[in-house]
Amino acid sequence: MTIATIVTILAISFIVSVILAPVFIPLLRRLKFGQSIREEGPQSHMKKAGTPTMGGIIFLISIIATTVIVGNISDIFTTQSVVIILVLAGFGLIGFLDDGIKVIFKRNLGLTSLQKLIGQIIISIAAFLLLRLGSFDTSISVPFTEWSIDLGILYVGFLIFWLVGFSNAVNLTDGLDGLVAGTASIAFTAFGVIALFNEQADVALFTFAVTGALLGFLIFNANPAKVFMGDTGSLALGGALALVSVLVKAELLLLLIGLVFVIETLSVILQVASFKLRGKRIFKMSPIHHHFELSGWSERKVVGVFWSTAVVVALIAVVSEALL
Repeated sequence: MTIATIVTILAISFIVSVILAPVFIPLLRRLKFGQSIREEGPQSHMKKAGTPTMGGIIFLISIIATTVIVGNISDIFTTQSVVIILVLAGFGLIGFLDDGIKVIFKRNLGLTSLQKLIGQIIISIAAFLLLRLGSFDTSISVPFTEWSIDLGILYVGFLIFWLVGFSNAVNLTDGLDGLVAGTASIAFTAFGVIALFNEQADVALFTFAVTGALLGFLIFNANPAKVFMGDTGSLALGGALALVSVLVKAELLLLLIGLVFVIETLSVILQVASFKLRGKRIFKMSPIHHHFELSGWSERKVVGVFWSTAVVVALIAVVSEALL
């Protein structure tokens, strides 16, 4: 894949998002698909109540359209491309239903955790079965080494855990304007470069389509946000990101590239565990981005620091892969 092709992919997905946003944002507002804000959250967020949500549909359309059109024109649309789109759209549909219930019933809780989990597991198993139709490698590579561990049929369990885990991790991170759009675009770019190292043009096409679409969406999602991606976007991005790490055989490297998502999730786990076991909270509020807000950081500062962290770990991961 040439630099010109990459630029073309980025430009197309970016432009599609920029064109779709002004169409969908007023529509979502007319339909009264506004965000409900948790009463126990930072009081500064109360002013965001009513901001259109479910905006993830904007970049999902852009990503899928770019991947399908450019993939077929360039003859790099493969079975893996189909599986990635299946996971992106499937997890996005779960998020869409979750968001829909929230806005229709005007509450901050949509689908139950069990309902979302069942849907995510079904999609993950379907992805595994489709991948197994080809010569799918069921081994897990150990980062910074040439070692790998073959899990065989047990890989399906790992795949479910990985997709469900990171889908929810990205979802937990989506709490500040532009936070997920920025960190996810950085993570997908890193995996796009790794895909190029592996000569996986189909995967690289998808990752750069995601980057371009998210950058276009970020114009409207950066602080102060005119639209939120909602679970429609965050669940889809998390599931797709995990699958990309699987396809480029850099599964565990996602723990580094997606470090922001990992930290956000761990902060929630530690907070809940500490409160249940000791009756005390570790953080002022979890996920941890709210802790920094309540500690006096501005929303833009928190997002800027988290973006910077994402860039640093992504560079470390990409350089390490290049040197192997």
